[in-house]
Amino acid sequence: MNLLDMVLQAQGGSVVDQLSRSAGLDRSQTASAVQHLLPALTRAMQANIASGGTDGLIGALSRGRHADYVEHPEHLARPESAQDGNGILSHLLGSKDASRALAKQVAGQTGISEEMLKKLLPLVAATLMGTLSQSTKGGSSGAAGLMGLLTGGGTSPAGQALGMLGKFLGR
Repeated sequence: MNLLDMVLQAQGGSVVDQLSRSAGLDRSQTASAVQHLLPALTRAMQANIASGGTDGLIGALSRGRHADYVEHPEHLARPESAQDGNGILSHLLGSKDASRALAKQVAGQTGISEEMLKKLLPLVAATLMGTLSQSTKGGSSGAAGLMGLLTGGGTSPAGQALGMLGKFLGR
């Protein structure tokens, strides 16, 4: 299962339902937004890993309680979830301007207002980290599995290189 499907199907769809309630969107709008936002966030995470951020990401996934966002979707309604998501966005995208630009781009693709997307974006970032955290729990193959998720199974040259890096790191 790819990362997008994992997010959309998490907890039988209740994660998307909670994202919908939190952002004030209907389920189909939220699913569309996630389908457009998640690849951009994944690419940003891949770039972070490619520039040496693997240990930081693995550390954040193992130290944080990100999996709670997937295991207990109602936690996404808490104000601290948006704060956590904004921290993740800052780390991945580098600035609020980049987050705003992503919201504007996705608004043009989906017809969802930029304001709604700005509200949803940190929650999607938190959900992404939660999905990754949950998928890498309990094993020494965490980094290799993480690399596979972020690269769609590692079939691209970059994905293969990141997968080898994960195996080399033994995580």
